Amino acid sequence: MELSPVSRITRSMEPILEISGLTKTYAGGFTALQGVDLTINKGEIFALLGPNGAGKTTLIGAVCGLVRPSSGTMRVFGEDITRNWRSLRARIGLVPQELATDMFETVLHTVNYSRGLFGLAPDPARIEEILRALSLWDKRKAQIRALSGGMKRRVLIAKALAHEPDLLFLDEPTAGVDVELRRDMWAQIAKLRDRGTTIILTTHYIEEAEEMADRVGIIQAGSIRMVEETRSLMKRLGRTEAHIGLVTPLACIPEVLAGYNLSLAQGGHELLYRGGDGYGGGKAEVAQLTKDLVANGIDYTSIDIRESSLEDIFVDLLEGAAA
Repeated sequence: MELSPVSRITRSMEPILEISGLTKTYAGGFTALQGVDLTINKGEIFALLGPNGAGKTTLIGAVCGLVRPSSGTMRVFGEDITRNWRSLRARIGLVPQELATDMFETVLHTVNYSRGLFGLAPDPARIEEILRALSLWDKRKAQIRALSGGMKRRVLIAKALAHEPDLLFLDEPTAGVDVELRRDMWAQIAKLRDRGTTIILTTHYIEEAEEMADRVGIIQAGSIRMVEETRSLMKRLGRTEAHIGLVTPLACIPEVLAGYNLSLAQGGHELLYRGGDGYGGGKAEVAQLTKDLVANGIDYTSIDIRESSLEDIFVDLLEGAAA
């Protein structure tokens, strides 16, 4: 899926969420979080990536008051959330994975009710703005049970935005949503960030994190393995891969090409190149490789070049950690 480019606003280095030494061990002995340290800056989109069971939802639940941590501290907007939970929670929005709303209520009533839960006065104009932005205004009188899965997920986002949070958690917000609805949702999320809302998301669509997130964090087995700016990560660990179709198959890599990171595929009918230093760094080397092929009488019929994606890097990092 191709996403529209997201404008990059200047991100403040003021921390909006500071997590230190956070652990969670359940009664049965399973440890879901193991000493998590994480700082989120005001106005950024932060993508938390990890396999199923890594601790993503538990971490979000801890900040949102749905999970009681075993130990550690959490500061939100500069205050200890355990000491002033009620007022701080009113500034936090959550879009959960699971639908958790009365299916027999109308869309409008449900979203208005969510605003009232946080003690805010009714604001019909604001609610209309949210519903229109999420293409829900025409469905405002419909019962939620009558909506499609994608529209129900939009209702969850509308509920989370009803009280105008400064910090918004999105736990797999586009899971089960078709491509068109997903694109619309991300357009709205981009607008929220441009208004100054800080957004923390988990997603299985890693290409979305690559396109949208200022920074990414990888969590595995309850521990944060790394946190880095998305572009920096792509530049540091990105690689170039080229598949070169040959006119005549080769039995082995010629000595004149020994300086390249090459292997044979498709029974010798294809040269496979992997290399480069950083994202896009291998393109110049591939260009030189093609010149050397021609100079040495090795004809080729096709060449397919691709850059490694954030998903490639993510998988490599997890496999490396498991090795």
